[in-house]
Amino acid sequence: MLGKLTGAALSAALATIMLGPAVAAEKVVICALTFVSSAPLFIAADRGYYEAEGLEAELKFFRAAQPVAVGIASGDCDFGVTGFTAGFFNLAGKGALKVIGAQSREEPGYDFVGFIASNGAYEAGLRSITDLPGRSVAMTQAGSTMHYMVGLLRDKYGWAPDAVPLKALQSVPNMIAAVKGGQVDAAPLPAHIVAKVVGDGDAKLIGWVHEHTPWQLGGLFTSTRNVQERRPVVEAFVRAYRRASRDYHAAFNARDAAGKRTFGPEAAELLPILEAYTKSTPDAIYKGAPFVDPEGRLKVDQLLAQIAWMKSEGLVEPGVDPRTFIDLSFVDGHYGVPAN
Repeated sequence: MLGKLTGAALSAALATIMLGPAVAAEKVVICALTFVSSAPLFIAADRGYYEAEGLEAELKFFRAAQPVAVGIASGDCDFGVTGFTAGFFNLAGKGALKVIGAQSREEPGYDFVGFIASNGAYEAGLRSITDLPGRSVAMTQAGSTMHYMVGLLRDKYGWAPDAVPLKALQSVPNMIAAVKGGQVDAAPLPAHIVAKVVGDGDAKLIGWVHEHTPWQLGGLFTSTRNVQERRPVVEAFVRAYRRASRDYHAAFNARDAAGKRTFGPEAAELLPILEAYTKSTPDAIYKGAPFVDPEGRLKVDQLLAQIAWMKSEGLVEPGVDPRTFIDLSFVDGHYGVPAN
């Protein structure tokens, strides 16, 4: 937790002392990226929601999505939230991982990932996402969320398979530096980073992913071992995560009658928490707060479509069966669940 206990955290701690925790005190390690999309993790830590469930939580942070999956598979992490990647699916297909809920998704009307163009590429005519063919685009790794975003655009607009050259730069900071320095023409990045880079004059925004290809970008994961051997701990974590997701929903998902996003006192209360973890300014957080489902519900059909696409591209092994690692038993009401 950061700083002194808030009133909510103090109440949770007192309740735990007086009534006893929901489960025996258990140490859990949570792994993620320091993005606004990871906000429920930060809120649950600061407001004492893990403690209220009898969990002693440690947060570890990475600079790309794939290491989060590797950390859970290796046992270094117990829970993770980040974007779905080919590497994740391959590990899950071997029996190491379980998808148990949702993180964030590309929802129409909610800016999440935006494509930015280097100043040089913008001046040379890269003014919109549909101008990407023939331009180099940075990503973290092959099979990353960024890779899939470009793939979705390629399929929607009928671009040739090699129309957009992709450069794997291993981390988000490397991607930012490459755009600033003109080593690549464009990059897809989270909105709070877009706000800073564009605001500093180091790049130009050319469009948002949700305007073209909405999809289930991120999920909540744990290890198969945790599901099999520590189910009460997983259930406790999910309760804390969903509680924090509802807080986020009330603060950042609201829209007025005209469809414009609105931010009230709930958002102001959460800003110090998100600033501390993401190192972003309030303005960047407001501009970069994505849609997070308040109950952790997945759009399962979109997740299955991503796995099928990655198989078709040779990024996910043919034998990977999503039915073996998507566990819908911890959260009710998921969307797009197949009949069979």
